[in-house]
Amino acid sequence: MVEVVIETPETIKVNEEVVIKVLVTQGDEKVEDADKVEFEINKSGEETSEKIIGRHKGDGIYFITKTFQDVGEYSVIAHVTARDMYNMPKKEFTVVPAE
Repeated sequence: MVEVVIETPETIKVNEEVVIKVLVTQGDEKVEDADKVEFEINKSGEETSEKIIGRHKGDGIYFITKTFQDVGEYSVIAHVTARDMYNMPKKEFTVVPAE
C-alpha cells in the first residue's frame, strides 16, 4: 500500500505564501516515481475547488506553494497515484488574519 501524509504549516496567515506537502511512502521506501500528485483545495461552504499539480522535491516529498486570499476553514485532498495504487487523504486547516 502507498501511504500519503499531508503536512501543512501549524499557522497559515492570509496573503502569506505557504508550502503544503505530502510524504509518499511504500513500506520503508520513499516513493520517488509517483505518476501523479495533485492537491485539491476547497474552502468550507464553497462548491468549487482548486486543483494544483504537485512538484517533486525528492525524498518522497511532493509540494505546492499557495497564498490564501481569504480567512476561513479549508481542506486539502492529496490525490496520489503511484505504483498502480491510488490514495486520497484529506486534511483540514484554518487560514487566520495576518497580524
